[in-house]
Amino acid sequence: MHPFRAAAEAGDRDAIEAMLADDVVFTSPVAFKPYKGKPLTAAILRAVLRVFDDIRYVREISDGRDHALLFEAKVGELTISGCDFLRMNEAGQIEDFTVMVRPLSAAKALAEAMAAEFDQVEREAREVSAGRAAAE
Repeated sequence: MHPFRAAAEAGDRDAIEAMLADDVVFTSPVAFKPYKGKPLTAAILRAVLRVFDDIRYVREISDGRDHALLFEAKVGELTISGCDFLRMNEAGQIEDFTVMVRPLSAAKALAEAMAAEFDQVEREAREVSAGRAAAE
């Protein structure tokens, strides 16, 4: 079992964040441009864990540093199916994270639910970034 899968199914936000490279790039299924950096990606993934109910992974495909983790979850009353595409760096951290989901009705519900979370996502990412800058 891939460690990200285990952490996501357990809702372990700290373990998920620890797996992210500082320069991770996250490509959302509902946003046009990718998000860059660990603070923002970690905040987005925390929001996803708040939005998704009953996330469970149903299949894993791995080829070296590349992994495809197929999942199902609930967004409100709708079942969403998707795939997390992970690319690991040399240190074993996630450097590229792309998500695709279906069907369209569930993707729209996800987009709406994430939009409602995004003020908090941006706040969390700014707080983490400010804390890192102050520590340096």
